[in-house]
Amino acid sequence: MSGALTQDSDRLAGQMSRFLDFCRLEKGLSANSLEAYSTDLSRFNKFLGSASRIPQTDDLRLYLDHLTQSGLSGRSIARHLTTLRSFYGFLLREGQIENDPTEHLRSPRQWQNIPKFLNLQEIEMIIRAPDTSRPTGLRDRAMMELLYATGLRVSELCRVGVGDLDPGYAVLRTMGKGNKQRLVPVGKQAMKAVDDYIEKGRGALLKGRASRFLFVTARGGSLTRQGFWKLLAGYGRKAGIFHGLTPHVLRHSFATHLLERGADLRSVQIMLGHADISTTQIYTHVMRSRLRDTVEKHHPRA
Repeated sequence: MSGALTQDSDRLAGQMSRFLDFCRLEKGLSANSLEAYSTDLSRFNKFLGSASRIPQTDDLRLYLDHLTQSGLSGRSIARHLTTLRSFYGFLLREGQIENDPTEHLRSPRQWQNIPKFLNLQEIEMIIRAPDTSRPTGLRDRAMMELLYATGLRVSELCRVGVGDLDPGYAVLRTMGKGNKQRLVPVGKQAMKAVDDYIEKGRGALLKGRASRFLFVTARGGSLTRQGFWKLLAGYGRKAGIFHGLTPHVLRHSFATHLLERGADLRSVQIMLGHADISTTQIYTHVMRSRLRDTVEKHHPRA
């Protein structure tokens, strides 16, 4: 009996491995997305133990309850659920299952929490935190200016190449999830910060070495997403912004401030690189606030 259980467990692990191969080769997902899928599926497989069958809806509900009891946030649980839906969709297309048990599962309500964002004063404080008398300070300010100006993901920011930024048209070409390319406008202040970095900082960091990446380290390599996370957290402490400051907060700030000043949701979706506008709708708190202000300002009986 135990041998049969082990065989079934190995079969499920093999299906997960084939799914990851499919995501890499067929869907062209980024290394970060593949790493997230792999981590989520490994945790799911560990929870199942020696499974004797493909887990069904009740099993999945138990797993989601287990994640909740483990202290994961609603956002993290929703990500796990997205991974499971993708995995079971793959099994369905491959003919390994007849019905998709994830279609009866609901995302955690916490997924709709308002994203954290900085106000304009905090943005100014964090952008002015680097010491621009140093090459690394020029680089860091340029990265933060560009991140806030474009709403890039941190992985996209770290991969920006020298030729990806067109100074003539003030647009940035970036490759997002699923190897989808998009063009994002860049404001004057961000362009100036990048120009200052290229003129006074980048050469000093490279010391004659060549690199296709725009943002480099003193060793000549590209700055990693983990490295930028640590730098940003340090500047947050310097500026007095201590809690939960991540590159994603600047991305959320970019989207929130655009919507506050009248941008439409579809345009923000395109600039953020969201495949589905439902993802962009986490910013509807801004739209609701603007609608309320409009009514109060223009309705005769408001």
